Amino acid sequence: MTEVTQTPNRSRVFPIATIVFGFIGLFAAFELITEYIKKIQEPGYIPNCNVSVLVTCGPNMDSWQGSIFGFSNTIIGVGAFMAPIIVGFAILAGARFANWFWILYRIGLALGLIFVGWLAYQSIYSLGTLCPWCMVVWAATIPLFWTTLFQPEAAGYVNVSDRTQQRFVNMRSWVWVAIALCYIIIAAAAQFRLDWFAEFTR
Repeated sequence: MTEVTQTPNRSRVFPIATIVFGFIGLFAAFELITEYIKKIQEPGYIPNCNVSVLVTCGPNMDSWQGSIFGFSNTIIGVGAFMAPIIVGFAILAGARFANWFWILYRIGLALGLIFVGWLAYQSIYSLGTLCPWCMVVWAATIPLFWTTLFQPEAAGYVNVSDRTQQRFVNMRSWVWVAIALCYIIIAAAAQFRLDWFAEFTR
C-alpha cells in the first residue's frame, strides 16, 4: 500500500502531556539523586522520602537493585527524562522527526517501562518497600510510553496510509485503559504483598 504525505495534527495535548510527565519524572529522579548524594556524604542522614518502615527509599538506594549498572539508577532517570521534555517542546515549536527517530524513541520508552516494571517488582517483592519518589518515577514513565506508542502514526507525524492512520487512531483511544491497568496492577501487587492501604489509613 502506498504511503501518503500527511500534515501532522498540531494538537498541543500530546506534546504538553509529554512535557508534563517528563518534568514530573525528572523532578522525582532529581530528588532521588539529591537524597542519594546526601546519604553518601552523611552516613546518618535520613532521606526526606523515609516516611515509615514500609514507605521509604533508603533500602532501595542501598540495594544492588538501586545501582543495577554499577552506579545509581537515579543518574539514568535524570538523563532519560530530558528526552520527552525536549521532544515535547520540539513538537510545540513545529519540529517534525524522521520515522527512524520515532522508532528509536519508542524503543527507549519501552525499555524504560520494562525497567520500571522490574524495579517495581523488586521494590515490592524483594525489598518490601514503597519508595515515594520511585513511585512518582513509575507513575510518569507509564503514561509516557503508552501515550507515545500510537501517537506518531495517529497524528500524522509518521507517513502512513489513511487506513493505517485510522487504525492507530482507534488503538490510541485505548491508551488510558492501558495506563489505568498498569497502575492497578502495581497497586494490587503492593496491596497483596505489603498491605499498603493499611499503612496509609493509620
